[in-house]
This record gives sequence, C-alpha cells and structure tokens, in this order.
Amino acid sequence: GGWAVRLSRGLTEKEISRARVACTCPPSILLSFFLLMATTLSLHLSRASGRVSLRSVACPLLHRRHLASAASPSGQPKTFSNQSQIPRLPIPSLTATAERYKRTLLPALTTDEYASAATAVDEFVKEGGLGEVLQERLKQLDREEPNSWLETLWFNKAYLEYREPTLINVNWWTQFRDPDVGLLKQAPAPGHVSDFQLERAAGFVSGLLTFNHKINNELIPPESTRAGPLCMHQYKNQFGAYRLPEEPRDRIVVTWPATASHITVLFRDQLFRVQVLGATGERVPVKAIEGQLRQIVTDVNALPNLALQPPVGILTSEHRDTWARFRASLARDPGNVHSLEAIDTSLFVLCLDDYASADDMDIAHRNLFHGRNARNRWFDKSMQFIVESNGRGGVNGEHSPADAVIPCKIFDEFLTSEPAQDPAGANASITLPPPEHLHWTVDAATAEAIVVAEERARKVIENVDSVILHYGVFGSEFIKKVKVSPDSFMQMVYQLAYYRQHGRPTPTYESASSRAFKHGRTETVRSCSVESVRFTEAWEDKNVSPAQKLELFDKAVASHGEYMKAASTGQGVDRHLLGLRFQLRTDAERAQAGIFNDPSYWSSQHWRLSTSNTSPGDNHWGGFGAVYEDGYGVNYAIGKKRVRMSVSSYKNVKETDSAAFRKTIEGVMEELADVLEKRWK
Repeated sequence: GGWAVRLSRGLTEKEISRARVACTCPPSILLSFFLLMATTLSLHLSRASGRVSLRSVACPLLHRRHLASAASPSGQPKTFSNQSQIPRLPIPSLTATAERYKRTLLPALTTDEYASAATAVDEFVKEGGLGEVLQERLKQLDREEPNSWLETLWFNKAYLEYREPTLINVNWWTQFRDPDVGLLKQAPAPGHVSDFQLERAAGFVSGLLTFNHKINNELIPPESTRAGPLCMHQYKNQFGAYRLPEEPRDRIVVTWPATASHITVLFRDQLFRVQVLGATGERVPVKAIEGQLRQIVTDVNALPNLALQPPVGILTSEHRDTWARFRASLARDPGNVHSLEAIDTSLFVLCLDDYASADDMDIAHRNLFHGRNARNRWFDKSMQFIVESNGRGGVNGEHSPADAVIPCKIFDEFLTSEPAQDPAGANASITLPPPEHLHWTVDAATAEAIVVAEERARKVIENVDSVILHYGVFGSEFIKKVKVSPDSFMQMVYQLAYYRQHGRPTPTYESASSRAFKHGRTETVRSCSVESVRFTEAWEDKNVSPAQKLELFDKAVASHGEYMKAASTGQGVDRHLLGLRFQLRTDAERAQAGIFNDPSYWSSQHWRLSTSNTSPGDNHWGGFGAVYEDGYGVNYAIGKKRVRMSVSSYKNVKETDSAAFRKTIEGVMEELADVLEKRWK
C-alpha cells in the first residue's frame, strides 16, 4: 500500500489503477511490475515551480541485479555508466563574462554606443555591485538543482514559455538520403501509396525499435572526446517524448525506459494506434509491421468521407495558448482522452503521405519542413517520421527534448542498415492486433478552430523562403589540407557572404555543444567578432594586399576557434547572462541592472544569422526556420567531399533573399578555397 501511494505521485489514473491491480497479483507478477515501475523515470516540468524533476523509486533488488554492473552483456560500458563522472556546468566568473561580452559588442556598436554599454557592464560587475548579488543567487540555484543551474531555466525560457507555433519557429526538419536502389522513378498518382513506400517505412520503424531497445537496455556505447566523457542523458528524451501544450508554459513529458509497444501513424489526417511489438515486447519481422501499415491504407480507403475523422493534428501547428485551450476542451470527452493518450504514449509518429514531392531539392524538403498546410502531421511529438509515396523519407522533430546531434545518431544507425533486415529473435508467429483508428468528438468551436488553424498554417508556410545547397566541389578533407578548421572555415564563409550581400556585419549565433557537462545542451558562439569584421572588410577592399587578407582571415579563424573552445567548456557569455538576468527579483533591481537595460544587450542577440553544424551529413541533412524575421537560418553539414546546407528566411522581408544568399555563399566558398589552395601549393 504505502509504496504504491508514493509511486502514484505524478502518475496518470490509468497507471495508478495498474498499481492497485498489481497489489493483488501473485508475487512473481508483482515483482516484475514493481521492477518495471521502479525503473521508469518521468521527466516533467511542474506547473507550480517550473522545475525539472526526475522521479524514481529506489529498489535494492533492481540495483543489485540490473544496475551494479557498468558493462553490458557484450562487455562494453553501458550507455549511462559514465554519468557519475561528468561534471556539472560551471558558472563563469563575473569578470570573465564581462570582458568576453564587451568584446563581442565592439563589431555592432558605434564608439559612443560601446562606451555606454561598457560602462553599464562595468557598473554591474563591480565589487559590491548588483552582479555579485545575482551571481550568489545563481550559485544557490546551482546547489538546489539536481543536475545543472541552467537546465530548468533553459527548458522554460528557450522553449516551453515560447507561445508562437512550433511549426517553423521551433521544429526542425531532416531529409534522409535516398536508398541505394533509388526512389521510385514513377510515383503513384496523388491519392495513392506504393509498396516501396510501405516497405521503407516499415524498415524505418523496425530500425527505430532496435535503437530504442538499445537505449532502454543501455547498449549504446557511451560517447566521449579527448577531453572526457559526454553526457548521454538526451538519449532518454527521444522515444515516447512529447510537448504538452499548457498555459502559460508547456511541459515536456519523457518516460525512460520507453516501453510502449505502439506507435502513432497518420494517413490522410487519420490517426491510428499501431501495435509494432508483441504483447510482452517481442520483436516481429519487418513484413509484420508492413502489414500493419498496409491495413491502415486499406481501412482508410474503405471509409466513406462522412466516416473520416476531423484533421485534429492541424491544431498542433497553432499558437501554443490556442492549442492548449482546444486540447483541454477535447479532453473533456472520454473518447478524445483515449485518443490523446494513445498518441502521447506512443514511441513516435509515422506520417504516410499519399503523394510525392518534386525532385527539385528546393521543393522536396519543404514537405518535411512543414507538410501541405500542416496536414497529416502531429507537431508535438519529439520525432515524426515522414515517408512519401515515392519512398522519400525524413523527419520533423520538436526541438525541446534534445539537440540535433542525438537524433542524428539515431538516424545514422538505421539508414546505414538499409534495406532493413528482420531483428534478431523476430517471432513470425506473433499476430499483432489490428491498427486502432482513433476517433474524435469535436464541437462546433473546435471544428472551426481546425479550419482557422489550417489557414494560419498556410500563410506561415507560404511566407517561408527555404532553399538547399549541396556543394560537391570540396569538403572537410580539402579544408583540413589547407590547415583550417572546417567549422571555422564555414563560419568565415557566412561572415563574408553576409557582409558582401548586405554591406555590414551582423550578430551571428552558432550553437556549441555543452555535453561535456551533466545534462548539458548548448552554448552560443558569437561568430561575428572584431577579427571577423576586420577580415571581411579587408577582403572586400581592393587596396589590401592578398597577404594581409590571409593574415586577417587566419586571425578571424583563430578567434572563432578560441570562442568555440570557451563555449564548449562552459565559459560562454549568453547562458551566464541569461541565468543572471532571471535572478532579478524586484522592479528596483531590474531598473538598476543597466547591463540588461542597455539596447546593446538585445541588439547583440538579434541573430540575423543563426547557424548550426550537423556534420557530416552523409546520411541526412536538414534545417530550421530563421530566428528573426529579417534574418537567415543556416544549417550545414560538412562531409569529406561535400558540404550540404539549407538557408531559410521570410518572404515578407525585402532585405532577405535565400536564393541570392545561397549564391553568394557558394561564390565565397569557391573564392576562399582558391586563395587558400594557392597559399599551400
């Protein structure tokens, strides 16, 4: 009795009911139930405090039998065996942050503006000043938080309190490479699916189930760099994870181990709960999963139009407050609760599209970016896999639970194993229950909201200007040959391209991983620096000698490399300043904090260039929406022989033009490569 009550905190009514039933079970079944529940960790954000909490129940038997060994049955270290060795994210000193921050302001401010900003910074960090008070509060927060002073703050401020639609603004997209046999040369007519589509989709599902099994059983080798182990925690935040819309702040719900045996499948806006594992988790052949998908197509095709369920998924593309209200309204009906729970608890979403996009790369990726008016999608799930009728595949992912490197590792594993083979131990004798068509009861207001949501999604989508560049002249092999860091090379390409296109430098965001620390996510690299501005200005100046230009290029590259190292080791400025700002408690303190009131604080974060490196991009490539309306979102992946990238902006801003910027980037890449190659010949 007592343990069940304690365990029930944070559980659903259904889970509580299971706990009560378990108390009347035979000892052997009860023990199995207890072990399962004791190892299930529910990561959620409390509505009351907004704090990340990781709840579990200690079980001596479980730890002795299952967790005492740091090695898997194969002898390799278990996935999370290094977690205790990983240090917490440090809090930089005030003076170090102040000096680095002031230097990042120089490229964007006039002399008078910089003098004013620097005075505000110095006043803030002086001995006995407000900065020291906030620093002590931040240290106290670090003592209170179980994993990192930044974790809850970052979840809330970077993601969950953001109320605009996650479509375009938060969700990322990834396109998979085509299989070795290629896509269907002749896709079915619109409205139809293909055998090849269902075969490939079933292979994806099977590969994902294999990876989830490895995470659940800690069979993924722990990752590390020369500097030490990397935090593997984000691997727990992919399968089964979803973003729950609530006011005034969403929640991320994650369960590990992810032991659900079903996925969610969308076809023509119809949602299905689809069993893909046996009743006790047994694996089945790929053909059995394909049969489930084929049954969905058959079922939907047999339905008269009046029997089709409303396209509720479109609501996930809405403003978060709007979707929160209508989801709460839907949840008043027991049948809707059942449907929502089926989606929420599923391992991931699979979208089968009854059409194929054009082969033009600039067009094809857009179906993964946003779909057709956000139809046949569910944008709240951590991962929704999309397969078109010609077999083209990709993902649309919700960004909150994890950063790009984690899902990229998952994709690499099953894409390099195509065509999919049956998993070890697959049991062909298992008969899976038929897919369950999820039903919805919607009132007139909700029906109207769906219509409005689709129209809003259409307008948002039509405003997106997104293009692709697959540059095949050179890649990381050549860049290293001319003795430049590939990432620094690309960042200087973007600095020079923006300067050439727009005639000025601009604040630039590049994400640096902070997985060297416990539950680390990212830190900002401010790639636009004093050195990068000197380089770009000199490069465009005909009166500067080639030797001087190269010298300034080298200094810009070195400056970028130093900042990347600092950011990756917890010594960046943006997360620290964010933490300090949210320690302000009163209006008087906020008025006193001149560093945050100075216009430079916000203007230096107006990321007209927001960039992300997801190298190598051999198996997949992707992108995201521009962070600011007058800016660009650039994702790039540097392979050995090529560079793949996407460039996004917004059509309603005349200043930006993705295709023109792509052309400038390509020209700059060729120009820099030519000069650097001549230097080292």
